[in-house]
Order: sequence, then structure tokens, then C-alpha cells
Amino acid sequence: MRWLVYLLLTLFHPPLVLPLLVLMASTLQGYEGTIVLIDIYFPIHPLTEVPVEYTGSEKQIVIYFANRILPANMISWLNSNFKNFKPTAAIAINATRHMNKIERKRIFSEDIEPMRTAEGRWFESIVYEMFLDIAQKQAQIKFLARKGADAPNDYKPVRLGQNGIFYSRSGDITVRGNGQDLAEFDLLLIDSHDHVVFGEVVTSPSDLKEFEQEIAFKKRLLGYLYNQKHVPFLLISSIDISNYSVVKRLAKDPDNAIIHTSSCEQIKSLVKHYRSRILYNNPDNHTKLICATDIPVKRPFDYKKYHEEMKTHVFTEISRASGVKNLYPTSETESLVKKVLYGALYPHAVKAVCDKYGFSVKGKKIEYKEFWQYFSKAIIATDLPGFELIIYLRSKQKKEYLKMVQVKDGHFRFERPTPPKVGFFLWLEVLPPTLGVVVTLQVLDTFTLKEQARK
Repeated sequence: MRWLVYLLLTLFHPPLVLPLLVLMASTLQGYEGTIVLIDIYFPIHPLTEVPVEYTGSEKQIVIYFANRILPANMISWLNSNFKNFKPTAAIAINATRHMNKIERKRIFSEDIEPMRTAEGRWFESIVYEMFLDIAQKQAQIKFLARKGADAPNDYKPVRLGQNGIFYSRSGDITVRGNGQDLAEFDLLLIDSHDHVVFGEVVTSPSDLKEFEQEIAFKKRLLGYLYNQKHVPFLLISSIDISNYSVVKRLAKDPDNAIIHTSSCEQIKSLVKHYRSRILYNNPDNHTKLICATDIPVKRPFDYKKYHEEMKTHVFTEISRASGVKNLYPTSETESLVKKVLYGALYPHAVKAVCDKYGFSVKGKKIEYKEFWQYFSKAIIATDLPGFELIIYLRSKQKKEYLKMVQVKDGHFRFERPTPPKVGFFLWLEVLPPTLGVVVTLQVLDTFTLKEQARK
């Protein structure tokens, strides 16, 4: 079809060809409609909301293909057209509307750490503004989920039992499972085939740590929620990461698009004259903006139920006297569980852990006799899919849990606190003591680093 159109446009004057093209288009079967820009020197580029008109050029003509032409696959289209996208000054300036005054000032700060943090937030907003612009012009994007300053003002505080899509206080898109944030999405949209698509933004190679595992989980999660066998994914980077092995593997997947934009330094140079007074526009009457919470979930989602099923499965395998233990998820819903909370320990179980493995916080060894001076509860968990052991200790001094991770010699070392304003904290708070000495040591011995447990 394309080459026939090219031939006709090449041999005949465009006004003479137009009636014939429309007649040909009206006879096509099995295609959905869009408006198509046909250029005899370039491939066909689908457009939307463009009036039907002859441009007056012998090289170019805009026609309406009588509701028959199917929009191209969004991933292949993005890969072809936006591999090296260059954000404009207008997009970069408009992105600052999603940032507070302090963040805006820090974009140009000489203090590297806060500057990089603000820069990452800014670039994420630039990508969102970029897709706001693309969505208005292209049929491949059917809807774009609001975020940042465009997010709805009905923030729902975290509580136990919450499952599904939610917005954070800052307008980020998250999926909660029993109140816990399971995943955050830098970009969420729906393509012309009604597939839910997500995007992740990268500004540093350090962002690629465990990135492949994170993307795999998000694909499983969205694939389950929206009943999609394939979940398209967009990786948008301000740096060239094409030579990293993880990116090369992601690029081989036809469901993925890798987009490299200008660097943050290059984008800054576009807006350096606007630092004193930043102006921006809101996307008034953007017909493709929707709330992420309005995208209908197509399958039931009871995360606590799936967690309990996975926990029961692990306990069953651990208690087996002989044979190979199959500890990995055995169902689609079990594969959605990111962390297994086995339960809180009775005092004798805490003593057994102190004696066999040990705890240290900021270099200080915690003996059992002083454990209860500092802590009121200990909870065993493992991260999935690798079953890395974690023990959470409830502090008596602050309203927080200390995350203790196992190191090579077998003991548990403080990594970071878990603050009270997250759903995971609420889940830890309601777990009562259920694990005695025997079960506690079974779990630890099963998943401990095998090199050596401290004697």
C-alpha cells in the first residue's frame, strides 16, 4: 500500500491523486482509523487531530484514510522516532512546575548531592512533559496518567488493607499492597491498543543496580492487574547507558523501548537565562490526561492473602524432613509477593538468635541481656526472589524499626531505619509474637549465608 501511494505521488500531481487515494482507503478492510502524514521521502507517521487538507507541496500530502488505517505499534514507533530525543527549553521550563521552590533552586546548586537529587526529580518531570507533548500529537498514545502537579488533590493516607493504584503526597504513581508501597512508576500510559505501558527514568548508572529485577517485578505486577500477557516498557535516560549489559538485555525485548535524551547539563544550558524567573503553563484541556486510579483493574488484588499463601508455602517446605525444598513461588499471585514476613519472635527465640548469630548497631554488639533495653520486638523476613534474610528490630527510643541485614560472618548488622509514615511500618506493628526457638532457627538456618554462621 505504502509503495503504491509513493508511486502515484511521484508520477502524478498530488491534487489529481487525492480522490484516488481516498477511494482506495475506503475499500480497505479490518483497519482502525487515524490521520496519516504521507511523505514520499520518509516513512508514514501517524498523527491525530490534524485537519484533512492538501499542503500545496508536491512532496507532501495529508489525507484521511476513511477510518481504516491502524496506528503503528507504540514501542517500535518510539524506538524509531525518539531514540535520541532532545527536550526543548519550553519543556524543560514547564517541568519545574512539578517541583517546589527549594528543589528549583537546587537544580543549579554547587552542592553536588542536593543538586543531583533535584536534577533527578527535574528530569523525571521533563520526561512527563515530553510525553504530554507527544500524546497530543500522536495516535500511538491513547491516554497518559496524571502525575506531579497534575495529580488529583485527594491523597489517601496509608492504612492497612489498601490494594491497587494510589497517588503519593507528591503526586507519584504507586501500587500499594496491604498499605505497603510495592512499586512506583515514573510514567504510566495507555497505548492505541489499550495496553497499559510504564516508563522508568534514569539519570545515573547507579540507578541500574538491581534494575532488571525491578523491571521484571513491575511487568509481573501490571500484567496481573490489567490481565496483559505483554507489558510494554519505556526506559528514558539522560545519559548514554547503551553499553551496559542490563540495558542490552532489555533492548532485546521487543516489548521495550530505550530512549536517550539530551544530558541534564545540556538541558540546563537551555534554561540558564530563566533562573531568576521561571514561567510555566498548565496543560489546560489536554484530552488524553487521565488519573491513574481511573484505569480499571481487571483482576482481584488481595496482597495480604497472597503473602499469607507464600508464607504458608515456605513454612511447609522448610518443615519437610527430607527431599529437595521448592521454596520459590508456585502460583502467579505468589510471584507478586516482594517480601515474606514470618512473624515476631518470642523472648527465648530472640535469645537464641543473639547467641547463635548476633546483632550489631553502628559498630556496637547487642547482647541479649541489653536487647530489651533498646528494642521491644524482633521480626524475621526474607526479600524475594533471593530470600535474603532480614530482621526488623522495633526501637524503644524512636518510632521506627531498624532493618538488620545478614553479613558474611553470619551476624546481623544495622542497615537503615524504617520510618513510621510508610505502610510497611504499620504492617510490622500489628505482627504479634508467633515464632519460638525451633521455628526461628529453622528459618534462619534455611536462608542464612552458608559461608558460616557466627559461633
